[in-house]
Amino acid sequence: MKKIINYFLQGLLYIAPLGVTAYIIYWIFNFADNLLNNILQKFLKVDIPGLGVVVLILFLITVGIIGQSIISKPFKILFKHVLEKAPLLQFIYQAVNDLFSAFVGKEKKFNKPVLVLVNPISNLEKLGFITEDDLAHIGEKDKVAVYFPHSYNFSGELFIVPKNQIKSLDINPAVLMKFIVSAGVSDLK
Repeated sequence: MKKIINYFLQGLLYIAPLGVTAYIIYWIFNFADNLLNNILQKFLKVDIPGLGVVVLILFLITVGIIGQSIISKPFKILFKHVLEKAPLLQFIYQAVNDLFSAFVGKEKKFNKPVLVLVNPISNLEKLGFITEDDLAHIGEKDKVAVYFPHSYNFSGELFIVPKNQIKSLDINPAVLMKFIVSAGVSDLK
């Protein structure tokens, strides 16, 4: 019984925001349509069906403008201030933000799909995305950064490699970690 109640509450959590939003939009539409039609009917003796749709669209655009310019700016400033006080949180946020910006931002990084030959003996190939064309600033002139996403989750691969195949890099570890966590999207500078 406890599980059924839990499932019910989970379903409510998923549906309630959509239902409330739909109801509010429906209510605003009816209110605007009735109010404007009553005013127009009283003074101009004109009935314009669907006028509520126009008013609803204009209302939502106005709320969007107010939210974008007046309401969200203080929250952005506060959030930035909190991030400045918590370096670890800022590090994680920036890496995740860079990753998402790579998909939808102005400087998309995941727009160069490639097929990489991983093992020439078995002809093993892997699909990925070039995220950085020029690695000269870390001493790798003829190499590129290729991100190999895993299916269904954000994870990576751990390889056990012979020591003679390791090359140390002269770079700040935090900067390199940010570069790796962001799938090669963050700057290495």
